[in-house]
Amino acid sequence: MRKSLKIIASLALAGLSFPSLNGRETALKTNILYDATATVNLGIEQAVSPKWSIDLSANLNAWNMQKGARWKHWLIQPEGRYWFCQSLDGHFLAMHALGGQYNVGHWTDGGIWGMNIDKFKHNRYQGWFVGAGVGYGYAWALSKHWNLEAEIAVGYMYTRFDTYECENCGRKISEDNDYHYVGPTKAALSLVYVF
Repeated sequence: MRKSLKIIASLALAGLSFPSLNGRETALKTNILYDATATVNLGIEQAVSPKWSIDLSANLNAWNMQKGARWKHWLIQPEGRYWFCQSLDGHFLAMHALGGQYNVGHWTDGGIWGMNIDKFKHNRYQGWFVGAGVGYGYAWALSKHWNLEAEIAVGYMYTRFDTYECENCGRKISEDNDYHYVGPTKAALSLVYVF
């Protein structure tokens, strides 16, 4: 985990070394949708030309939930963006990769946020995932330094995981399961500070 955080910090610092383009070329952001799930997240975006930028976001949810439920995960999501007008403003298309690890399960009393998902009620899943996707977004300039940004993306993810009994999150039931997922890979409503 520390190694991953060092890599994120190195990439962020490297992004700050690009030459100035239009006075609005570097941004820090937080995804309000992740914030609502108590997932700590931070993104940095750097314009690399008048119509291109790179974005790197990292997310972490390491908190314990009520009654032994788990929703722990970390995620890193690098992304390249093509802006129709100019970097960090207006419409954009995006391509991203993603990867991380998770430990989820033992959701009782209707699950989480009212969802009743029986698979997560009786078992706990622990594993890793990788994937890629494409998206569309829009950034509204609220002031000289503040933007509001929305993005939705779809793509593919591959995950490999072990399954455990939920009672005391004990005995391993199966290992090295895999799953192929196609669907939404990113939903963001971000508050952005632009330098």
